[in-house]
Amino acid sequence: MNYAFHEHFMRMALREADKAAAAGEVPTGCVIIADPGEAPACLAAVRVLGRAHNQTEMLKDPTAHAEMLAITQAAAALGDFRLTGTILYVTKEPCAMCAGAIVLARIPTVVYGVPDPQRGGHSIFGILDHAALIHRATVVPGILADTCLERLQSFFRQRRETAREQASEDAL
Repeated sequence: MNYAFHEHFMRMALREADKAAAAGEVPTGCVIIADPGEAPACLAAVRVLGRAHNQTEMLKDPTAHAEMLAITQAAAALGDFRLTGTILYVTKEPCAMCAGAIVLARIPTVVYGVPDPQRGGHSIFGILDHAALIHRATVVPGILADTCLERLQSFFRQRRETAREQASEDAL
């Protein structure tokens, strides 16, 4: 796939991340598509199997990461937990839990925006392409990385500002 193809679906994942941020969730979004093989002439013809954003706070569920929710949707859309023939797009590198689910779902290609240097399931733990596991994914990092990073930094900057304002009000 070419860079423009990946950018299109990463933008879709960024829209999901924006929904998460609006709900007070860490702004991570995920989209899973049916791999069309060669880049199609019309991107609108590509089948989106699942799309989600983080919902851990809303659902009070530590597993409600964007990737986990999108994987569940895609499996339901295909009627199978084996998501061979798909591409997963996510704005932030999957954590170890999500990387494990990606391996178990046998998703062949993972495209992410920004790496997670503290909890990265690929960069830190090597789960997505570990030789001892039943499946290895091809990883395409850095798609719209600057935009993905800006979303995360803006969210956490706003969260810190809100905490400071709250602390100032509490001190009065």
